[in-house]
Amino acid sequence: MPKDELITRINELAKKAKTVGLTASETVEQKKLRALYLKKFRTNFLTTLKSMKVIDPDGNDVTPQKLKNLQKKK
Repeated sequence: MPKDELITRINELAKKAKTVGLTASETVEQKKLRALYLKKFRTNFLTTLKSMKVIDPDGNDVTPQKLKNLQKKK
């Protein structure tokens, strides 16, 4: 499911939960969609981190060692 559709459906269910309430199947769907969204978010965030390099104002590489180790595993 594309990200835009995923967010739209999550928002629809959240709005419905606040107004009239959700059925049992909608509650399960909401939990699954939220878990899927978080999984995609974390994957994208990790990919972004793996491509980062931290440089201080003097031009020195100050990338944390933990991140360097993660980048080497790539």
